[in-house]
Amino acid sequence: MLPDHICVKIKKREVNKMQKISSLFLILTLMICSSATAEATVKWLTLKQGVKKSKIEKKPMIVDFFYGKGCPRCEELQSGVYDEPSIAKKIMDDFIPVRIDLREELTKEEEAFGNRFDYKNECLLIFLDSNGEVIKDPLGKRLCFIESVDPEQFIRYLDMIKAEAGKK
Repeated sequence: MLPDHICVKIKKREVNKMQKISSLFLILTLMICSSATAEATVKWLTLKQGVKKSKIEKKPMIVDFFYGKGCPRCEELQSGVYDEPSIAKKIMDDFIPVRIDLREELTKEEEAFGNRFDYKNECLLIFLDSNGEVIKDPLGKRLCFIESVDPEQFIRYLDMIKAEAGKK
């Protein structure tokens, strides 16, 4: 039998080893959870970045002229639609997301871009193909503004837009 002081040292080593293993497990769990969350968020680009990436990747753009807090449509789209992991993933997989923050001073390019669509400094959601042309629905109407939408409806809308963009 081992003397008591040796048993205490062995137990302390075992406890330290268990603490290290527990800490490592916790860190790995947090990393996995945070990467899953990070993948399920929309990573908005500037107009300049989005146009370039859309041309390279041949993906349609979703362009959101955004006001943020105080704008009911913006708040609803952000919290009820864009923050939904399945929608964020679909946007990131199938589209190039561009956000133009209307709370900031617009660049000349953003202002000219907005004027193409007569946005009048109001929030606007518009879908463009990789050539910068407005994507229209099967009846030839512009697909550009959604006043209020639930997440499931928005997914169907994204699918329709992707299909229309693929026809060009």
